[in-house]
Amino acid sequence: MSQQTLKDRIALRALADAPHEGWDKNALRRAAEAEGQKPQMADALFSSMDGATRYVSDVFDRMLAMQLQSVDTSDMKIRDRITYAVRTRLDIMAPYREALRVIMAHWARPLRSVRAARALWSSADRIWTWAGDTSADYNRYTKRGLLSGVMASTILFWLQDQSPAHTATRQFLDRRISNVLTVGKVLGSFKKRAA
Repeated sequence: MSQQTLKDRIALRALADAPHEGWDKNALRRAAEAEGQKPQMADALFSSMDGATRYVSDVFDRMLAMQLQSVDTSDMKIRDRITYAVRTRLDIMAPYREALRVIMAHWARPLRSVRAARALWSSADRIWTWAGDTSADYNRYTKRGLLSGVMASTILFWLQDQSPAHTATRQFLDRRISNVLTVGKVLGSFKKRAA
């Protein structure tokens, strides 16, 4: 087993247990033991809980990338690609929905919001890149910043959504992406006129 595989398994096991065990170093140590390792292995793999939390986001991103590899995007508009990717990421996170409430509480503490924003920006960057965006100017940062906001608000909505099959979340996401793409076009037009 590679170190990354072991790290993934410990992180996801700790996450799955988070609703009952909490999200702290002890949770990671218990997860390491459950994976047949010494508790100290968790300390060696994760230097902090912030790092562990960001790592979980990276695991989800990599799982998303794997699923998106087989998707034929040739007949999909950009909007559809972005929507599909965000929905797929929510599906990947679904088994850990209750645990993610605990994660959100971790990120909500003072001084951690900036780190949470960075993790979301990284996720948005991967999604835009998969969708075919190759911009390297201000558009790159605008698009990723706007999508980060969409993902943050959608995840918060999803965590509270009790509708069948989370249809309310899908509708919420569709509205948010429509708004963001409109804002992006307006900003791009304004930037061109100002140049």
